Amino acid sequence: MDPSIDPMSGRPALTPELAQEIAQDIGRITGFNVLITDPGAVVIGCGDLARVGTVHEASLEVVRTGRPATHTAEQAGRMRGVRPGMSLPITVGEEVIGTVCLTGVPAEVHRFGLVVRRQTEILLEEAALLRSRLLHERAVDDFVRDIALYDPEVVDAGAVDARAVELGLAPGPARAAVLLEVSPADEGAAAVSRITVLRTVREVFRDRQDVAGVQAAGRYVVLAAAHGERTAPGRLADACGHLLSLLYDRHGLDGRMAVGEPGAGTTGMHHSYRDAATALRTGPAVFPGDRVFTAADLRIPHLLGSAPRQSRARFADAVLGELPGQPDWPTLRETLIGWAEGGFHLVRVAERLHIHRNTLLYRLEKIGKLSGRQVREPAQAIEMYLACLTDILQESATQDKVR
Repeated sequence: MDPSIDPMSGRPALTPELAQEIAQDIGRITGFNVLITDPGAVVIGCGDLARVGTVHEASLEVVRTGRPATHTAEQAGRMRGVRPGMSLPITVGEEVIGTVCLTGVPAEVHRFGLVVRRQTEILLEEAALLRSRLLHERAVDDFVRDIALYDPEVVDAGAVDARAVELGLAPGPARAAVLLEVSPADEGAAAVSRITVLRTVREVFRDRQDVAGVQAAGRYVVLAAAHGERTAPGRLADACGHLLSLLYDRHGLDGRMAVGEPGAGTTGMHHSYRDAATALRTGPAVFPGDRVFTAADLRIPHLLGSAPRQSRARFADAVLGELPGQPDWPTLRETLIGWAEGGFHLVRVAERLHIHRNTLLYRLEKIGKLSGRQVREPAQAIEMYLACLTDILQESATQDKVR
């Protein structure tokens, strides 16, 4: 429960922490000593900390009548804990929830009384609104983490679906998980708050059925509603590219993103998240230099990556033989990948690799001699292509372990 919200009425509550903050802020602005009491006339906020916890007797009548009152030195002397000045009721709706009092000559403080009272009520309402927003942000963060960590053996999907409804999300539409990882582009750059990053994220993913939250430091999750034009291939990826440009230009942040396949309900969104997380992990190895990765483009590496590490290693060793030991192995591997993805078409593959057709023929012949395989036979070439992707994944995993 938000401490600035009364649990019974749902209205802003005047807590001691908030009262002390308001008393000090208004005191600095006006130059007067400001005192705030609860409905029982107990001081809960004051520029003079020695008065906190004492009783301000004049406030009892102000709370009872709901009307301001001034106190001369003579009147104050007859009451407990009261100094010359003015006391005003703090009201929320029609309820008096406390008083705000200014110490000074009544004629002088009277001019500021109504302004101070209204400012106190505004600060109280703003504090309650801010805390309410923070609670909402926390609920959103908890929800995206629930989706990321969902385990049907432990958590009931219906409970997570219910939380989505509480956040204003319709349960029907499919959503695609979009993952964002960011870090400062320059070492020593000023840190950027999560709220600032989220504000930019929500500017791009602004559909009413989108939800964006923080999963961990530097890692954000968007559950983007997949409907209308967004179902077109590449549309969400284009939005990711635009977001990364904004984050760099406005906040000096480098980043990379991944998009999962849309899924409905808790289970579907969790699968989308898992796909996006895998794409974010394997994408940079398979497509170095790219910043946006889609699960749809990484299905084969995803499938290879799901195999046990030792099984992958044995497969790559059996198919590639001595090729990985060659000084020009990165070039030969790039050639094998381009050969398969270019449809085994000499001219098209040469253009894809930006080399002459004769250079491609020379490389294919060299690969065939070193491996003892028929590279121009599609079945064997596909096997070598998969082994090359496996080798890339193995290499990336080794580098990650070293880091």
